[in-house]
Amino acid sequence: MRKALMHKAIDYFARRYDYDASYMHAMLDASPRGFRKFSKVTKLANHSESVEAVPLYAAKLAGALAEDCGPCTQLVADMAREAGVAADQIEAVLRGDPRAMADDVALAWRFARAVLAASPELDNLREAVRQRWGDKGVVDLTFALQGSRIFPMVKIGLGYAKECRQVIVEGRPIPIARPAA
Repeated sequence: MRKALMHKAIDYFARRYDYDASYMHAMLDASPRGFRKFSKVTKLANHSESVEAVPLYAAKLAGALAEDCGPCTQLVADMAREAGVAADQIEAVLRGDPRAMADDVALAWRFARAVLAASPELDNLREAVRQRWGDKGVVDLTFALQGSRIFPMVKIGLGYAKECRQVIVEGRPIPIARPAA
């Protein structure tokens, strides 16, 4: 019964976000215990004690972009809109255009990109994040970044990442700036 309810919850999520959640169904069927543990990652990715939604989603989008070619990034963009993030800020992050980002968004995005690249700028950016949001902000942005990366990686690992798609924000396709490998 519990498994049937979890399948229904996955179906609801998939319909709500127009997202292919077949990998979640497969994971639940193969390993209900593993699925329950995986589902807790959402709490990690959504943890925030200090950073507001807009910069938090900049870090989440940076993480999704690092691992995904569309569907998971679209999901994060849709969730950002649902959380009240302005379309122009989502678009600026997707395009990789810090000049079009609000200052806090640009800081969160630069920090996330520096983590992804193990950049020499990381220490300075971490300190800037700490100055803006405190130590909790460093934790918030790090969890947002890493939490958003695990979903596409699990999807890839399970063999369900077969589709790339254009990311759409408010009906407009957005050209994506991919992080350098």
